[in-house]
Amino acid sequence: MLNLDHLRTYALIIETGSFSGAAERLGLSQPAISLQVRQLEQRLGVRLVERVARRAAPTPAGLDLLAGIQQVNTAVDGVMAAMASHSSNVEGRVTLGTGATACLYLLPQILRSLRRRFPKLSVVVSTGNTADFVKAVEGNTLDLALVTLPVKRRALVTTPLLNDEFVAIASKREAPLPTRITPAFLAKRELVLFEPAANTRVIIDQWFRDAGHAPRPVMELGSVEAIKEMVAAGLGCSILPAMAVTGPGQHPELVVHPLYPRLQRTLALVMRGDKPVNKALHQVIAAIAQRTGN
Repeated sequence: MLNLDHLRTYALIIETGSFSGAAERLGLSQPAISLQVRQLEQRLGVRLVERVARRAAPTPAGLDLLAGIQQVNTAVDGVMAAMASHSSNVEGRVTLGTGATACLYLLPQILRSLRRRFPKLSVVVSTGNTADFVKAVEGNTLDLALVTLPVKRRALVTTPLLNDEFVAIASKREAPLPTRITPAFLAKRELVLFEPAANTRVIIDQWFRDAGHAPRPVMELGSVEAIKEMVAAGLGCSILPAMAVTGPGQHPELVVHPLYPRLQRTLALVMRGDKPVNKALHQVIAAIAQRTGN
C-alpha cells in the first residue's frame, strides 16, 4: 500500500524545490526525506524527481503522481470530515498559514481562546508570504491561509475579513514629521520596508507609483519586529500595518502618523472550494471571523 506520509513528503519537495526545504517544513532530517522518496520510487517502479536549474522538479511520472496526490488528499479529508461528524468533541489538526504581522498581533488571542475551549484541537501555524501560502492551499498541503489580498485563483474561496490601515513610523530621535505624510515626502527619505516578495510591499509600492514616486529602501526585511527596531534606531522611516504599532505594547521609541492619501490592505481567509469543513476547521474559521468582526 502507498504511504500517505510519503506522498505528502513528495508534494512538499516539489513545492519547495528541494529536499532540505521539505525537511524543514516537516521537522525531519534530509536523509529521512530522501529515504521516503526512494521507498516511494521503489514502490511505484518509476523515477519521480529530477534536477532542473538546481531545483528538485517532477519527472513526467511525478507530474501524474502530483495530480493523484491532490485527489487522495481530498478523499482523505472527506473521510476525516465524515468521521468527525460522529464525534461530539472538537479535535484534530488544522494547518494555517499567515503573514508575520497577523501572526504576532491578531492570532495569539484567537489561538488562546481555541485552546481553552477545545484542548484536543491542534492549530499548526506557519508564517510566510501570500504567494507561497496560496500555492500550499491550492495543493492541499495547508488547510487554509490568512493572507493579504489580492489573490487570484479560481479553485480557491476568498473571504475578506479585515481592512487594516497603514501608517508611517519614524524614530523619536528624528526631526518632527509633517502633519501630512505623503508619497512625495517619504520618497525623499531612507526607508526600511518589507521584502519585495510580500503582498504588503506590493501594495506600498503601488501607493508610491500612483503618486508618481518610487521608494528608496535602504533595508528590505521579512520581520515586522526587525523593521520596528531598525526605525527606532534611527536608520530610516517605514510604512507598517497599524495593528503592528498601535494598541498595548506600542514601541516607546517610535512615533506613528497617518498616511495621505490613506492606504490600507484587506486580510482574507482562503481555502479550496472543495475542502471538506470538519468540526475542527469550522471552529478555527469561526474564531478568526469573530475576532475580526465578521
